[in-house]
Amino acid sequence: MIEPQDYLDYIVKGLVDNPDDVKVVKTIDEMGVLLTLEVNPEDMGQVIGRQGATAKAMRTLVRVCGMKSQSRVNVKISEPEKDDIDDATDAADASGEPEPESYE
Repeated sequence: MIEPQDYLDYIVKGLVDNPDDVKVVKTIDEMGVLLTLEVNPEDMGQVIGRQGATAKAMRTLVRVCGMKSQSRVNVKISEPEKDDIDDATDAADASGEPEPESYE
C-alpha cells in the first residue's frame, strides 16, 4: 500500500513544471498526520488550480489514501516567502515576454 506522503509527492510532480523543487514534509501530532507541501513559486498556480479546485482534489485523494491506513491526513500548501515571489517575478521579467498593458 502506498503512503500518503509518497502519493502526494507523485501527484504534484506530475502537475508542476519544476518537479525537482517539490518537497513534502510529514509531521505527526495528536490531530493526525500533516503533510506540508512546498513547490517552486512559479508552480503555485498549477498546484492550487482555479478557485482551489486542484488543491481540494489533492487533499481529498490524500485523505482517502490515509483512511486506508487508519490515519487522519491533512495537506498544507506552504506559501512561498516574499523573496521567492520576487525572484520568480524577476525571472519572468527577464524572459523577454512583454508585460500586459494596464487599463487605467
